[in-house]
Amino acid sequence: MTTRRTHRRSRSMFSARSRIAATLLAVTALVVPGCSSGGPATSTSSAAETPKLAALPGAIPSALAPYYGQRLKWRACGVPDFECATLRAPLDYTKPGGGDVQLAVARKKATGPGKRLGSLLVNPGGPGGSAIGYLQAYAGIGYPAEVRARYDMVAFDPRGVARSEPVKCLDGKAMDQYTLTDVTPDDQREVDGLAGEYRKFAEGCGRQSPKLLRHLSTVEAARDMDVLRAVLGDKKLTYVGASYGTFLGATYAGLFPQRVGRLVLDGALDPSLSSRRLNLDQTAGFETAITAFAKDCAQQTDCPLGGPKTTPEQVGQNLRAFLDNLDARPLPTGDADGRNLTESIATTGVIAAMYDEAAWQQLRDALASAMQQNDGAGLLLLSDSYYERDAAGEYSNLMYANAAVNCLDLPPAFETPDEVRRALPAFEKASPVFGKTLAWAALNCAYWPVAPAGEPHRIEAKGAAPIVVVGTTRDPATPYHWAKALAGQLSSGRLLTRDGDGHTAYGRGSTCIDRTINAYLLRGTAPADGTRCS
Repeated sequence: MTTRRTHRRSRSMFSARSRIAATLLAVTALVVPGCSSGGPATSTSSAAETPKLAALPGAIPSALAPYYGQRLKWRACGVPDFECATLRAPLDYTKPGGGDVQLAVARKKATGPGKRLGSLLVNPGGPGGSAIGYLQAYAGIGYPAEVRARYDMVAFDPRGVARSEPVKCLDGKAMDQYTLTDVTPDDQREVDGLAGEYRKFAEGCGRQSPKLLRHLSTVEAARDMDVLRAVLGDKKLTYVGASYGTFLGATYAGLFPQRVGRLVLDGALDPSLSSRRLNLDQTAGFETAITAFAKDCAQQTDCPLGGPKTTPEQVGQNLRAFLDNLDARPLPTGDADGRNLTESIATTGVIAAMYDEAAWQQLRDALASAMQQNDGAGLLLLSDSYYERDAAGEYSNLMYANAAVNCLDLPPAFETPDEVRRALPAFEKASPVFGKTLAWAALNCAYWPVAPAGEPHRIEAKGAAPIVVVGTTRDPATPYHWAKALAGQLSSGRLLTRDGDGHTAYGRGSTCIDRTINAYLLRGTAPADGTRCS
């Protein structure tokens, strides 16, 4: 199902698979965790009413000195030219002596030539995406050579993610059932079934990770990042964050404005919005993406949803009719575990392809196989890739960490099924194709076993060096106006715009974007606010 998560980045060049705010059935509500559950979906608080993230004192508290003063023991970690270490951080920053979390760190040293500029920390988003996996598979080998020459490329998996004491919730079979659950319920029995799956998911997380679940907030992850900065020997943080990684980076800037170096926030989130508003905005973002796909599809000879005379609206209607039909009559997939192509799995597959226009051909092929040959294998493959399910039927920790962070960061978008029902018209207006699915997907945090620790807030980071905020005009997962809002909140924000499709901008083929960001990272030359690229 889809719930709120920051979406995956594309696989072009050095971008990685960050995730979206709505993930079918599994996660929580959007990138910036949650929002207040009260009020209509279309309302937002005024700037005067929204609290500001307060900066922490500049001096390091004596109780945290042992963490800031630790020395990392680097070791080989199986990937040539990379080395790994373990960072200690307090489980609870308000009680530094009450236990630690062990955080996995990886780096690839600067290759030269040229003077070393320090460490460049990267995060692909999620929440729940493995930054170490991203570094080793993409950033450490695919970032521009001149950037890799001057910086040590560094990543850490945030607490609860991948290699850093991962949150656990369900086994593979239970997760299969979760992803197959109908997320467009037609009657009370199906509503109860969906709510029951959300409860099982939440109870599993609470049962298997009871202590950790209370300390997985973005604020805590940002504080971990400052410990890492100090341990690496950097006076200021240089950082590139995508999708949810922009919220993590902006939070760091808000807490430690005096330690901001060169920050790139690509595919930005607006931290001032409620969870419900975030979900609604993201729903509209996916409608924008499917409209762009529909326009392109209608011009292709292999489009199974229409031909040259078919309007984007008709393509969307044909897709919606196909998904509705799956609700009653799932298709075979040939899956060894007996999974058929249900409406929920197919919708996840379609959403997965919206992150990057390079995946549109694969989506057309998968839809053609399903609609013309009754073979759902292609859409199942897209869905499995999105959920990070392997051939053995096991899932990565991505979806569990995603829910854990989102549900802790903000109050739930909806607290009861009745609230979802009342909001359905707004969601279906925002997206005739995805609205109903994404509205019901936003219910999952209602059953979370840990109370939310955060609330919507503005991040100003007064006194910080220039921060580059990047937005893509037709980004499905992090709508462009979020980037404009974050750049406007940050006292030193510089908005850089990519006019295009897909999620995020850096490394996606725009010479203008890449040249501008590289100049900032290498020479500290921040673009003028409002710079626009195609």
